[in-house]
Amino acid sequence: MLDIKNLSIEFNDLNGKVKALRNINFHIEQGEIVGVVGESGSGKSVTALSILGLLDENAHISNGSITYHDQNLLEMNPKDIQSLRGKKIGMVFQEPMTALHPTMKIGQQLMKVIRQHKKVNKKEADRFAIEALKDVHIHHPEKVAKQYPFELSGGMRQRVVIALAMSSPPELLLADEPTTALDVTVQSEILNLMKELNQKRNTSILLITHDLGVVSQLCDRTIVMYAGQIVETGLTFDVLHSPKHPYTKALLNSLPDLKKQDQPLEAIEGEVPDLRNPPVGCPFNSRCKHTMPVCHEHDPKLEICEGNHYVACWLRRDKV
Repeated sequence: MLDIKNLSIEFNDLNGKVKALRNINFHIEQGEIVGVVGESGSGKSVTALSILGLLDENAHISNGSITYHDQNLLEMNPKDIQSLRGKKIGMVFQEPMTALHPTMKIGQQLMKVIRQHKKVNKKEADRFAIEALKDVHIHHPEKVAKQYPFELSGGMRQRVVIALAMSSPPELLLADEPTTALDVTVQSEILNLMKELNQKRNTSILLITHDLGVVSQLCDRTIVMYAGQIVETGLTFDVLHSPKHPYTKALLNSLPDLKKQDQPLEAIEGEVPDLRNPPVGCPFNSRCKHTMPVCHEHDPKLEICEGNHYVACWLRRDKV
């Protein structure tokens, strides 16, 4: 369904060019849920925004292609891209309060989106809006449709954002940190809802998160990003239970072990490199415990290590 090849994106600012993405390659199949994990600044959100053409004006795509059903999205004009947004490719933004119009009632916002993508009258759009709220398990949808975003809880607002994204419904859903700032119970409900939509409508999902626990519950495949590059990717079980890249291992080691009391949390020493001046060689070389001279000289390529498991590391395969 979606195929991204050699995607590189730069942002121009007063201090130079920020190389946000460097030669990103991955694909998403029909009905598949793919997770993207990594620290803040690793390029996760930029990747999702580039698919829908929502990058800031100072962004420059220096290389690559984003192919959706044999159409290169980077070569489409703004009008054609607009026709895909919401209708074929939906997006759940990170913060539901800013994703919703604060002065419009929930029902009005849903109806506006529905009428933009479907040729229906106001009465039919109202019916579709109520059905969309029911699909995300909102109780008393008629009441919620008459409320403003500030009258709803964080979990309810996130359900509304998902309802907006799924109202067409799209073939591909981009979910950028959909459970951020939600408590554990509501987070679980949102994840179950997304999984239900995936199974019910065969919707493909690109899930962006920093939470490996969320990935383990929901995703078929996992992509690990660091400093604008993919450093490891494969089936979720393989990546989480048999990680090959030192960065992936460090992320997993930073998770608390609930079976052990009074265990100090492990932190990844050092800082994410400044992408205005990316390091020569492996981007993780300044923080890696296994660094070698070659790590400071050449950038490792993403190569297969076993099955469908890929890693970009000079200590790849069974040597890590």
